[in-house]
Amino acid sequence: MEHSSVWLGSLRGPVRMAMIVFTALALVIWVWLVANRLISAEAHGMHEMIRPQGRPIVWAMLLSLAASIVFAGIYLSDIKGAIEPERDGFFDIVSLVLSRIAMIMTALTVIVMFWEVVSRYVFSRPTLWANELSLWIASFVFLFAGLYAMQQRSHIRIYVIYDMMPRWAQKTSDVVSVLLILFFTFALVWGGYSDALTRMLRMETFGTAWDPPIPGVVKPAILIIIVLVAIQAVSNLIADWNKAPEHHSAADEIDEIEIENIRRTLEEK
Repeated sequence: MEHSSVWLGSLRGPVRMAMIVFTALALVIWVWLVANRLISAEAHGMHEMIRPQGRPIVWAMLLSLAASIVFAGIYLSDIKGAIEPERDGFFDIVSLVLSRIAMIMTALTVIVMFWEVVSRYVFSRPTLWANELSLWIASFVFLFAGLYAMQQRSHIRIYVIYDMMPRWAQKTSDVVSVLLILFFTFALVWGGYSDALTRMLRMETFGTAWDPPIPGVVKPAILIIIVLVAIQAVSNLIADWNKAPEHHSAADEIDEIEIENIRRTLEEK
């Protein structure tokens, strides 16, 4: 598999093994916690998952799950998507790893909502935590997706005027756009740092029955990830500086791979 490695090379095997080990460990602990709920009145539930102090088994579960997601993100970032451009910026690896983590978190959101539907409509025992947990996960998916969009150059860009510019004018407009991103980042961090720090230090909670610390986690995360977006914008500017000018048309929006997949599906039917 190393011949198709994007950046891990010989480390791809160990990273894959670490991903499998931590995922298996998290599943084993999760099964034990679920089984313990059936036989013990003092078992740990979802309330303890966000308040693990003094509960080593909960810490082991959370750390194993976090490690499995991180290693999975690193491993999957070593696989180039069919429509992804080649990695050419100094910050691209970080953005790709976080994008893969966002993909995993999307799947986790689906699992959480599936659990809620089954609990509510099959067993008539709706959860107190599924809605808040899905919102919590989705907030990070949204933030990581913005970083990934910046790395992929898939944010909104008006090429009608840009393509008519000479290369020096294109570079100038790129510099101006990056400077605007940096100014926006500075203003957001400057205005939101104090409030985010206050919420994080007191781990401000959501005010529901489950009461997770969503504001205390998400507000600082917004500032951190917008800084990462700004760094990725600078990385893109440096990587694209000496590239030949590109010309765009409506045909660029056509996904040939997706069309071929649809054609193959129709032929099979």
